[in-house]
Amino acid sequence: MTVQQTKALPEDVANALLVGRVWRPAPVNGPAVVAVRGGRVIDITRHAPTVSDLFERDDAVAIARTAQGDDLGDVAELVAASEKNPGPGALRLLAPCDLQSIKAAGVTFAVSLLERVIEEQAKGDPARADELRQTLQASIGTNLRDMKPGSDEALRLKDELIERGLWSQYMEVGIGPYAEVFTKSQPMSAVGHGFDVGLHPVSNWNNPEPEIVLAVNSRGTVLGATLGNDVNLRDIEGRSALLLGKAKDNNGSCAIGPFIRLFDNGFTMDTLRQAEVRMLIEGVDDGFTLEGTSQMREISRDPLDLVAQTCGAHHQYPDGFMLFLGTMFSPIKDRHAAGGGFTHHAGDRVSISTPTLGTLVNTVQRSDEIEPWTFGVRALYKSLAQRGIHQEN
Repeated sequence: MTVQQTKALPEDVANALLVGRVWRPAPVNGPAVVAVRGGRVIDITRHAPTVSDLFERDDAVAIARTAQGDDLGDVAELVAASEKNPGPGALRLLAPCDLQSIKAAGVTFAVSLLERVIEEQAKGDPARADELRQTLQASIGTNLRDMKPGSDEALRLKDELIERGLWSQYMEVGIGPYAEVFTKSQPMSAVGHGFDVGLHPVSNWNNPEPEIVLAVNSRGTVLGATLGNDVNLRDIEGRSALLLGKAKDNNGSCAIGPFIRLFDNGFTMDTLRQAEVRMLIEGVDDGFTLEGTSQMREISRDPLDLVAQTCGAHHQYPDGFMLFLGTMFSPIKDRHAAGGGFTHHAGDRVSISTPTLGTLVNTVQRSDEIEPWTFGVRALYKSLAQRGIHQEN
């Protein structure tokens, strides 16, 4: 296998229960909810008009396994066609969620915690990052990876860092009792496998954030998981955490896919807790490559704790939500001058993978130069009505 080749489907795809969405061309001209069975893509929209509807049903697994519908073809061929980014109107994969809110947990790994503090202290200037990284690692002098957020040990460290003038708002959410959970993107705005992802044109220091993403229904039940790229603008958020929206929510800045894998006896939350997430960045203009791996066992907060901090009596999501679990990747490999660190180039190919979920592939471009987001919730319901599909079905 060359670096350009990917395995978009789980390595045990024959046993994986996969659901997602595709764009169906004329005469449908709209999105469809699909399940993958025996290597075929089956349109189950007449049984579940949206993925959100599917996840609200007690028989969601049975529908995914047995509901009848149009056979849209071989799943491997669909994945390959989607990776070529065929553009509007073609049969292709979409993000596998629709009406769900798209939430993200930040600063859930020790490495990313340090990098957020570096961004903050560098005020968005990548030239200062390397020096600050060495200073902070020497000053903190403790293994944050082993520290439980909100513990007595964490509170003692907080007091010490405050006395030394090293405390940060990122430390607060990294080792304090409350997680950072923010709105990454709007319902229907995420892009899928093969799409371009977007960087705001004002950014000069940015990176992908490969993450596992949970699919959660309105009752707070986690039904499955997928992969995501929480595209990040380091210079923008580094200037001020109040610019988080500008740093995180831009056209094409949220990629999810290829499919959501539903939990069953062979794929559980414990599978995710032991997962290894891999990332590969390939530059088309300079031949640059960067690879890395992330061990989910190093996450500082359990995924179910993050779900509980996101929803409950204090906050409801009637259409469910997708929850990015955070990343330990903040690429620092120099791409240009020594000490300059990493930033994207237009055309970069980003692959995010783990064996049980497959591989999500996207190409990096400017957010003002890629296909604009025009198909929202109103367009979805208009499309379903034109097909004679209603929620009560």
